[in-house]
Amino acid sequence: MKVEKIFEGVFRIGKHIATRNLVPGKKVYGEKTVVIDGAEYRIWEPERSKVCAAILNGLRCFPIREGSKVLYLGAATGTTCSHLSDIVKHKGVIYSVEFSPRVFREFVVLAESRRNLIPILADARKPADYFWVESVDVVYCDIAQPDEVNIAMRNADEFLKEGGYMMIAIKSRSIDVTKEPKEIYALERKKLTEHGFETVELVELDPYERDHAMIVVRKRATHS
Repeated sequence: MKVEKIFEGVFRIGKHIATRNLVPGKKVYGEKTVVIDGAEYRIWEPERSKVCAAILNGLRCFPIREGSKVLYLGAATGTTCSHLSDIVKHKGVIYSVEFSPRVFREFVVLAESRRNLIPILADARKPADYFWVESVDVVYCDIAQPDEVNIAMRNADEFLKEGGYMMIAIKSRSIDVTKEPKEIYALERKKLTEHGFETVELVELDPYERDHAMIVVRKRATHS
């Protein structure tokens, strides 16, 4: 079976997207695994991960790579975080913010075997509560809230390096059910532009995630 590299740490195996398992022999959410040339790969399910859905739908800019420092807002039980953990490897770190104590308990168990995942039980609206997080290369946000983009920008203001990237999984129906998804995406993109972010790419996630889009933006450099 052929393994084709798409991005650093992200591979295509047949019709599937996969990452090389950082913890061989351990699955996270019942995903399929395959061993090729002595390496174990975890099949990344697009119905379970908006990042994978975006990649399958033609995402061209994927700023997370080995050694990346990531602030992940809305970590949930860690499905997507686990694949990002595979990608950033031991040199990278993913600061993983989750608000629900019940879900967080499951994430903590996952982090015990993946030491590059740092669990943070906190409200992403209050970045001061995890002020100790270092500057990061990427802020990733997947929070089904009407003010999701504002929450993401608040965290980027605190933690994102100049020239760093932000990836936001926008659920249009959580923002305004009365408007068409494309209208929502345009309005959220405008907010980001006005806040000093340059839009790199916007990819809609249908059919894997209806009425969702992944927007990738870059923090513009400031000159004194």
